[in-house]
Amino acid sequence: MSGLRIVRLANFVTGRSGGLRTALRHLGTGYLAAGHDPVLVVPGPRDADERHPWGRVITLAGAEVPRTGGYRLLTDRRRVARALAGLAPDRLEVSDRSTLRWTGVWARAHRVPSLMVSHESLTGLLGEWRVPHPLRRRVADRLNRETARSYDRIVCTTRWAAEEFDRIAAPVELVPLGVDLDTFRPDRADAAQRERYADATEVLLVHCARMSVEKRPELAVDALAELRRAGVPAVLVMVGDGPLRPALVRRAEGLPVTFTGFLPDREVVAALLASADVVLAPGPVETFGLAGLEALACGTPVVVNAASALPEVVGSAGLAAYGSAASLAEAVRRLLARPEEERRRAARARAEEFGWPASVAGFLRMHGAPAPAPRRSGNVAGPEQPARVVGPPEERPPASPAAAAA
Repeated sequence: MSGLRIVRLANFVTGRSGGLRTALRHLGTGYLAAGHDPVLVVPGPRDADERHPWGRVITLAGAEVPRTGGYRLLTDRRRVARALAGLAPDRLEVSDRSTLRWTGVWARAHRVPSLMVSHESLTGLLGEWRVPHPLRRRVADRLNRETARSYDRIVCTTRWAAEEFDRIAAPVELVPLGVDLDTFRPDRADAAQRERYADATEVLLVHCARMSVEKRPELAVDALAELRRAGVPAVLVMVGDGPLRPALVRRAEGLPVTFTGFLPDREVVAALLASADVVLAPGPVETFGLAGLEALACGTPVVVNAASALPEVVGSAGLAAYGSAASLAEAVRRLLARPEEERRRAARARAEEFGWPASVAGFLRMHGAPAPAPRRSGNVAGPEQPARVVGPPEERPPASPAAAAA
């Protein structure tokens, strides 16, 4: 095949994982369409070598991480190094900063241009793990300096994600991700789908994310309780699975909450998002938030956590709330006060700024690879201000300067 062999490494990818898996697939499909040879190497329960529409996928048996619902890691450096040597990449793209950060050194030793894609904020994750604030910054800064020294380029998908590299003066490229505007669109709204969960008098809320600590799914359940106490006839659908699901089911007892589990059919998910009145995305360490963007593409506004990158992604098509159930509930009420046609039109318009062709072109540009001209702009926050914030300042969690600017 003409073009470049772009070998991509990633951890934390399973058949049921969310945003990272979606991004890897869309980027691989775009690389392939542009005439390149994408090869994705991920961990799994057993070795495999398969061909997909997004390129070749090599699975190496990897260790399962306890209490994560099936996530695995590539921990055997010798096996990964042998795989890389056999694949002879023209470019290396790494989407992990846990067990794969050493591959930047490998790439430099083998004269392979390398790219690290930062899909998470180390500072934010350390905060979720209850590491004291001064220590989390020192640890994150040390690890990020090592990453910046090891790789030729660092790519972040939002300004919020780039902040922790900016503070150590490490050069960062900004390339936003995209959204599937064909699968996720307003005309997916389905009256029959909506009637499964809510009647004509009720407000349908949807939370679509992995049920794990960093996503803070309990805030969605607690926000529903706040709304019900305030007399808002809201119901909640929790889409997805994860280690916190049993605890969430117990927490939701007595409330109109439906747990769907993982929904493998993207069109079914799109129909549910398009049929909802508001989507909740309460995770405080989201660096892009594809699920929230998919909701916008379906014409549904989103309430997001002000501590995350999502305020700059959703812009005026949603509202940001500080990390409490009361603030989330108030943001839901404010969104519902907007005329429905207006809020749905604004949501779709915002999503249309994030097409995958622009994202693919941006990543290929980082690789110095030929790319087709993007059909859509794919700006992050464009000329807009970030989403307005709901909630008193005292509810604000510790956040980065980028989040503070939101």
